[in-house]
Order: sequence, then structure tokens, then C-alpha cells
Amino acid sequence: MQTPPDNGQSRLSAAVARPRATAAPGTSPVEQILYEVKKTIVGQDALLERLMVALLSHGHILVEGVPGLAKTLAVKALAGAIGGQFHRVQFTPDLVPADIVGTRIYHQLSGEFQVSLGPVFTNLLLADEINRAPAKVQSALLEVMQEQQVTIGRETHLVPRPFLVMATQNPIESEGTYPLPEAQVDRFMMKVLVGYPSTTEEFVIVERAIAPDPVSQAIVDPEKLIEMQAQVEQVYVDPSLIEYSVRLASATRYPAEVGQHDLQRYISYGASPRASINLVLAGRALAFIRGRDYVLPQDIADLALDVLRHRLVLSYEALSDDVTADELLTRILMSLPVPDKPLQRIAER
Repeated sequence: MQTPPDNGQSRLSAAVARPRATAAPGTSPVEQILYEVKKTIVGQDALLERLMVALLSHGHILVEGVPGLAKTLAVKALAGAIGGQFHRVQFTPDLVPADIVGTRIYHQLSGEFQVSLGPVFTNLLLADEINRAPAKVQSALLEVMQEQQVTIGRETHLVPRPFLVMATQNPIESEGTYPLPEAQVDRFMMKVLVGYPSTTEEFVIVERAIAPDPVSQAIVDPEKLIEMQAQVEQVYVDPSLIEYSVRLASATRYPAEVGQHDLQRYISYGASPRASINLVLAGRALAFIRGRDYVLPQDIADLALDVLRHRLVLSYEALSDDVTADELLTRILMSLPVPDKPLQRIAER
């Protein structure tokens, strides 16, 4: 068998493929969680960071990517690192709401109805190819995402805490799908686009696939994660950044306000107020992940595309001109002045 020439790539990938037994001392719990997940996942840094942002800020994620990009594995590995439960539901056209939330079952021996809880009662739920199920099933899932509870019969059941839904969509197949209505898509905090790995990353992926599975361990438990969520809620957000988030969402509705008059014909409807709320909530979580107790403008800007792209309703003219939401948002971001006060009072503490 011939061996490929060593061009330095194999040495680099081997170093990445064999992580140390433990994370460096003094690292934060978030860094330890991400380190543990990266024992299994190669690359996908943006997806993993957004998953942690959503988990720490009580949000949910819609992920779009072609099959085979480790979307399922990422959520499963994250569930293992936080010591939580993981359930996966493969959405199909014949699915009914009871398959998601649960139902009441009559037992002849006892003569009573008993509640059988559905797979939504977990910490991390993967809704695989959510757009393959009818609107009634999609609504059942999105209701529990918003209310954090399920009503079966006359009884209300709370889902476990923490609770994160990651729904996936396949962008290359449209036959047999039911596109999510804009009002339902708006419930997701972020929409993340997952692309192909680089050549080096794919080399490591194959190398790990033929090696024994790494031994994973729970870094925190759900109770500790709830404490971290409470810490995120204490992260300081300067009023200028709240104003920046509001102006950014408003600019998607009225691009002329930031000097982008020609963009108006491409946007039928801009982002809802949920966009500005989620920009601030996600910005706090990202600042916490980056080791700060205050938010910087860069935190908001880094998340702007993920928080806003699925909230824009593009016009037919945009579709005919092949203009994407990301292109419009990038122009709006460049036109909107960033707050120039670096939060000195907080940074100097």
C-alpha cells in the first residue's frame, strides 16, 4: 500500500486529532465543555459556539446544511459534556403532534388514562429535517420552545431545564417538504449555516473515524449549567448597545434610515422586535463565553447575521437578482455606526 507524501499536513492534523487528556488548568467551565466536545467534533467552531450561546441564553437554533456535516453528532456530544439527556426526532410527513409532545393512553386493567410523555422532555432535542413534517407538527414543537411546557389533556407538564432545540433543514432538497412559515422561524434565536470542512479538517475527521471512539465525560451537570445561565443574566449591557441592536433591527425594515435606499426593493418585511431582544440576549452569552462580564459592540456584530438572516422576508426582485439576506445585512452593518464608547466604566473595573 502506498502512503501519501508527508507535506506537513498530516503532522498538523495528527496533533489536532489527538487532544490532551485534560484541558489546561484554570480554564473556565465553558472552555472545558467546548474542549470535551472537540474530542469528538472537528472544526464547526461557529456552530459549537452558537450552540453554547443558545444554551446559555435560553434560545433555540435552526441549522441549515447538507447531510453529513456532524450536526447530530455536535448536539449529542454537547449533551454528553453537560451531563444532560439527548433525544433525536426524525421529522417525516406522517408524523403527528402526539409523536412529539406525548399523549394519553387508556389502560384497560386500571380503567384509567395515563400520560406518556414525548421526546421533547429532554435537555437537548434534535429536530432533524423539521421542514419535512406538516405545519401542525411544527407548531407543536415551536409551542413547547416558546412556553417551555406541554399540555396533555388537562395537565400541564414542564420540560426539563435546561432545554435546547436544534432544528435542521436540508437546503438541497425541496421535494416533500413543508417550508416553515416566517412567524414560526422567528421563534428561533439564530439560524446557523454549516458549510463543508476544510481539507485539513476532513483529513482529521477521517482519521478519527477509523480510530477508537474517545472516552467522553460530563464536565458539568444540568444544575451547574442553570447556575451559568444565571451568571449570563448578570452580564452588563450598556444602553448604547441596546440602542445599537434596536437600530440594527429597524434598519432591516427601513434601509433608507442608514442610507441604503436601493435595498428597500429587496426587503418585503424586516426583522421583528424579537431580533433586537435576541441580539442582546445572545450578545450577553457570547461575552460570558469570551470571559467578560460586559458586552462589547463586537459581540453584537459577530452574531448579527445569525440572529437576523432568517427574519428577513425577501421580495421576488431579490430572488430574481439572486440577492441573499446575508448580503443585505452585511451592507446594513457597514452603514450603521458602531457605538464609539468602549464601556470604559465597566472595562476599568
